Amino acid sequence: MIGSRVVIGWVMLVGLVVGFPIAALSPEPAHVTPTALALLLLTGICYSAGLNLTYAALAIGKVSVVAPIVATEGALAALIAVVLGDTIGLTAGVMLIVIAVGVVLASLEPARPEVPVGGIDITADALDGPAPPEAGSAGTRLTGQPSDAETRRAAILSVCAALIFGVGLVATGKAAGLVPVAWVAVAARLVGVVAVTIPLIARRRFTITRAALPLVLVAGIGEVFGSMLSAWGSRDSIAITAVLGSQFAAIAAVVAFILFGERLSRVQVVGVVLIVSGVTLLAAATA
Repeated sequence: MIGSRVVIGWVMLVGLVVGFPIAALSPEPAHVTPTALALLLLTGICYSAGLNLTYAALAIGKVSVVAPIVATEGALAALIAVVLGDTIGLTAGVMLIVIAVGVVLASLEPARPEVPVGGIDITADALDGPAPPEAGSAGTRLTGQPSDAETRRAAILSVCAALIFGVGLVATGKAAGLVPVAWVAVAARLVGVVAVTIPLIARRRFTITRAALPLVLVAGIGEVFGSMLSAWGSRDSIAITAVLGSQFAAIAAVVAFILFGERLSRVQVVGVVLIVSGVTLLAAATA
């Protein structure tokens, strides 16, 4: 409708508007240390940088390559957290591995037929929003299969995105132990507004349509509250929260299957089964 990066800009702005009053009303900690401020800044930078790298990868590579790699963010965050001293039991650790594998499998998309560039939303122009009039001819070209070089580049960008997201998740958990969770969520969106929304406004690309408006409102509100809940859960265990939170890809696949009739491949079904089994056993092990 309006382009992926424009959607990100609106989600960041809506999240900031919704989250700021909550952050303002949250009890202030006795001391806001330089470490807390650095972690808040790192959280926002990782969030924005990870999103931009993900969409850069999608612009040149297949979703079936990019999505499973980026979905490892939770597992990477868990590994980083454990290295930094977050302790988990053996059973919980095994279940986290099972869930992480399930997330990757569930995010694998079935092969799709080639479509005109103008019919999808991950072209270079679509990332920023509607293309200028002089660039309109790009919509008449047909997509081809990505070259080996493009696939490798997309994979490298996806790995970088997953690593950055993983670092950001750990920074979120560490920051949540020092300041209110609303502060953590708002800090990430503030950086996003500065890095994404304001440049789009300056370029006059920050558009919205009547059909897209309710969607970005729901996305922005859900995303900021989801971030607060993630930060809250990270106070107890960054590793467990990171892996469980990375299930958004699997949940999206199941919701698309139920609501929109999209097909789930056998591999995706196996991934969903692994996730459900892993979460059930993890809950029992940590009860």
